[in-house]
Amino acid sequence: MADVKREIERKYEAAPGIRLPDLTGVAGTAASVPRGVVELDAVYYDTEDFRLAAGSVTLRRRTGGDEEGWHVKFPVAPGVRDEIRAPLADTLPDELAGLIRSRVRGRPVVPVVRLFSSRDVHHLADAEGRLLAELSVDTVLAERLTADGAGATAGWTEIEVELADDGDPAFLDAVEERFAGAGVRASASDSKVGRALAETAPGKKETGRRAPAGGEPGTAGEQVLAHVRRQIGTIVTLDPAVRRDLPDAVHRMRVATRRLRSAFKTYRKVLDRAVTDQLGAELKWLAAELGTGRDHEVLEARLSDRVDAVEPTLLLGPVRGRLERWGAAERAAARRRILVALDSERHLALLDSLDALLAGPPLLPAAGEDAAGTLARAVLKDHDRLAARVRHALDLPPGHDRDLAMHEARKAAKRTRYAAEAARPALGKPAKRLAERVKAVQSLLGDHQDGVVARAALRAMAVHAHGAGESAFTWGVLYGREEATAARLEDELPRVWDRASGARLRAALKR
Repeated sequence: MADVKREIERKYEAAPGIRLPDLTGVAGTAASVPRGVVELDAVYYDTEDFRLAAGSVTLRRRTGGDEEGWHVKFPVAPGVRDEIRAPLADTLPDELAGLIRSRVRGRPVVPVVRLFSSRDVHHLADAEGRLLAELSVDTVLAERLTADGAGATAGWTEIEVELADDGDPAFLDAVEERFAGAGVRASASDSKVGRALAETAPGKKETGRRAPAGGEPGTAGEQVLAHVRRQIGTIVTLDPAVRRDLPDAVHRMRVATRRLRSAFKTYRKVLDRAVTDQLGAELKWLAAELGTGRDHEVLEARLSDRVDAVEPTLLLGPVRGRLERWGAAERAAARRRILVALDSERHLALLDSLDALLAGPPLLPAAGEDAAGTLARAVLKDHDRLAARVRHALDLPPGHDRDLAMHEARKAAKRTRYAAEAARPALGKPAKRLAERVKAVQSLLGDHQDGVVARAALRAMAVHAHGAGESAFTWGVLYGREEATAARLEDELPRVWDRASGARLRAALKR
């Protein structure tokens, strides 16, 4: 079973002639305790075209020290990485292979560089002996293992300061200030393997990064492709987070697929639909697979809150127990379905197709036009579509048909909001303002749709409860309260829509 450790650290150059300053007194440091020298041997792996390095992801097999094993590291923030560890083995463990699948796409990972490090370790401790951080001085020898530069070597010495578990990042700031006063400078590279690849490269740095293809600066093509590139990057980056079941990862990945699919529809005069329609269909499939978990998560939270709000005198039967059993079963099923989807050839083929889109964007003539005018027209067209759906919903009497119409309006609101947010770099505050107003409409309609789904679930639970000989009274109470909430939201919709449909709000986009 893999272990996870969050690394919060800073790296510094150990330049010739520079001595480490005394850190006693820095942010509570009472002593620097020598822990000895450790010899480390690590082989780093990547694809032949350095796909892991392109995403600042590192994969290694390390021996020596007390952390032997396979490690994969994902960036979280500057100076912060999550390290997932698996026991030492001859081949890459399946669990770690899954975490890098969205990057490597079935391509083999091969040894690219070997690092021999002699690590002189010191513990920075407070007056009570508690560990504040670990300071290491690493003398590194790097050997390139790729065919194009096998045998090339590089060497350097660097300093690492890694914060203790549950430590305060402000401690690292204080150490850095003391280092700066002594002339010790931050490292230009954020990882050893990155530096090793750069310094042993045959004539050029191997970073795995390529100049993105796109439209001319200031054009609609440039703006749309920048947005598309961000969403694709988000999907790829969140794949391992979803596999690790990190909080909100499924939701964020699903939103990125929807934003991307929405952009293909909204900006169809910029990107050729002959290419993007097929991608949109595959994105719809992925969003649906992810949605099994997210939709249940939202529904379960809603029902749990509703049950908590019921007066004790109206809580008849094993209501909470039935809800908990239903929730656990649905969560497990949704989790299995998501992992099957992410491991499928269909998912990997979609990621490859998205890469191909960026490598050769299917730009139409409108892509060469001024961004502001082209994007504003597209956003307003989506807004017109939303207006028609809201009017249609409000014209219908309460009931099933209105519920369906409000759901369709919700989808249109989401698309309009995404369009305005994507256009914000070109349109500025007017796009931001429209997105905020439309988001309020989307939220109201979303709450209404969640209530529609909740009522269906409540009715099903009432039926099961009755069949099991339990009282269905409480489920009926909850159903009635959901109906009352829906009526209130429907009454509020005209007011919220008025704020999102004003003539001045629309006119500001055209300036």
